[in-house]
Amino acid sequence: MNPQKTIRNKAVVKGKGLFSGVDCRLQFCPAPEDTGIVFVRTDTVGQMEIPALNEYLVKKPHRTTSLAKDNVAVETIEHVMAAVWGMDIDNLFIEVDAEEIPSTDGSVLPFVKALQKAQIEEQDIEKEVYVLDEPVVVSHGETMLTALPGPTESLEILYDLEYECPSIGRQVLGFGLGKDDFVTQLASSRTFLLESEAQQFQAMGLGQHLTSRDVLVMGDKGPVDNKLRFADEHVRHKIVDLIGDLALLGRRFSGRVIAYRSGHEMNHELVQRLGESIAAKEQADAAGGEPVMDIRRIMRLLPHRYPFLMIDRIISIDGDNKAVGIKNVTINEPYFQGHYPNLPIMPGVMIVEAMAQLSGILLSRRLEHTGKVAVLLSMDRVKMRRPVRPGDQLMIEAVKLHARTRTGHCKCTATVGGEISAEAEIKFMLVDSEPV
Repeated sequence: MNPQKTIRNKAVVKGKGLFSGVDCRLQFCPAPEDTGIVFVRTDTVGQMEIPALNEYLVKKPHRTTSLAKDNVAVETIEHVMAAVWGMDIDNLFIEVDAEEIPSTDGSVLPFVKALQKAQIEEQDIEKEVYVLDEPVVVSHGETMLTALPGPTESLEILYDLEYECPSIGRQVLGFGLGKDDFVTQLASSRTFLLESEAQQFQAMGLGQHLTSRDVLVMGDKGPVDNKLRFADEHVRHKIVDLIGDLALLGRRFSGRVIAYRSGHEMNHELVQRLGESIAAKEQADAAGGEPVMDIRRIMRLLPHRYPFLMIDRIISIDGDNKAVGIKNVTINEPYFQGHYPNLPIMPGVMIVEAMAQLSGILLSRRLEHTGKVAVLLSMDRVKMRRPVRPGDQLMIEAVKLHARTRTGHCKCTATVGGEISAEAEIKFMLVDSEPV
């Protein structure tokens, strides 16, 4: 048994917010099984609770991880989340009396020591560990972050860091979360800034209370008024940040994560993609859905071929009533050459075509032994809600409204990250598969 964990006693960490400089008192508190990690803003009316989940992520101008619910925020949470996840804790209430978490010395070690002092204890329910069974990739330009299945029960992280700053250069490090020692290998590594970045932040009025002795500031020749704790402290802290962001998935998972020059924004995108993949799989399991239909099976049902095959995978099918499929949108799609060269957006007609193809697959399950195929007849109530760009993953759902002797009718939606991108009702005429 791999039990869930919380802490036995309460523990307090105090300090100023990294960017705001506002004093904050943070208190770790025990929580029951299956609570997860929940932040509690004790300084707000009703003591707002904000679950540490990616659905509450909000973007901030400085490169950090922040959550918000009903206009109440908790900011710069990546270090405390990394400490909690690194110490294998599943259930906690984290009480804070200010918007920004204490920055301490720029590392997660003060949080780790507080959790150790509070005494970690096992609970009566087993952890749910998601076993990654398919690759999830996020890439932007030269940066890349991917999660891969792996023959391991832990989460293996390989980080390839490369900076033009000569005192940092290139650093590569692997770490096994749940296998290697988080406390001795990662916990004391500190967040760092380039000297130019530090000057820029202070010019914006951020971190005015800090000096180069409080934060690891890197100049061309090395740390400014400071010393490194590890020769490769920078890549170690990047892994810490990644662990803190991955914790927002809300559950453990096993596999391999490989990062090249990624940061918080890309980490957040990977967590979102992983969440979508897990939700789709659980949806299929709950519906008693059939096994995944891969591209080879799709090509046996659809006559379309490159560059017009718009469904990459079917993740669930409920008889001939509903199907859910995926279209992975990449910059290699031929239509991006002209739509548009400097602002690539997936044409709405191609999104509708993907929905039509999924509907065709759904109807073909009833028709594949009748000698008929579904041919597009009409589209109604077509609405485009948000643009789809390279790197997005379209989650498409087709629901059968009716299928009669000569016609079929489906209602379709296409979403990206849980947001509706397009919707339509599509009608088909059922014709003989072989011309007479």
